Amino acid sequence: MIITWQGQSCFKIQDKTGTDGVTVVTDPFDKAVGLKVPNFEADIVTVSHQHHDHNNVGALRGNPFLIDCAGEYDFKDVLIEGIDSYHDEKEGAERGFNIIYRIEIDDISVAHLGDLGHVLDNTQIEKLAGTDILLIPVGGNYTLDAKKAMEIIAQIEPRIVIPMHYKVKDLKLDIDGVDKFIKEIGLTPTYEDKLKISKKDLPAEEMELVILNLN
Repeated sequence: MIITWQGQSCFKIQDKTGTDGVTVVTDPFDKAVGLKVPNFEADIVTVSHQHHDHNNVGALRGNPFLIDCAGEYDFKDVLIEGIDSYHDEKEGAERGFNIIYRIEIDDISVAHLGDLGHVLDNTQIEKLAGTDILLIPVGGNYTLDAKKAMEIIAQIEPRIVIPMHYKVKDLKLDIDGVDKFIKEIGLTPTYEDKLKISKKDLPAEEMELVILNLN
């Protein structure tokens, strides 16, 4: 499996490269964000909530299968479950609803938290049990900050953590950079242009922190 980061909460997740591979894209953003808009081909696109920095589906090429609601989906041998959650700590009263996605691809379980704004309840924890790779917002202000992200990580206990939704060059949002989170988690990060990994290569004991460079 290959994961590349486009900025904000947008990732390209592929089981393999080439015409016979499947490409899942999460939370594509629009030009108002300040970053290069993702405009590659996708087979599946997930949208965690209807904000402009997460729902620019029209920029993607191809005719992707759109998932923007909670429920269970099976498309091109990729299993996806959307899990209801909130964008804030007041059950959506401030920023509305959010969908967490658990994506099973290439025998690996990836959880994308979208703009989650609260600690998980027991039902959500149960649905995310056994997550291999966690894509988690850490920039604060609009979503989880570094400290709150650590609470979620303790609830899910993934094998690999990849932070998202933090300040990078040219981003026009007032959020924290990734350094606060790196300090909070206390792990030495590995920096990668893309994460290429198979099930057998997942860490068996200690959790790992991977920082993906912007693509």
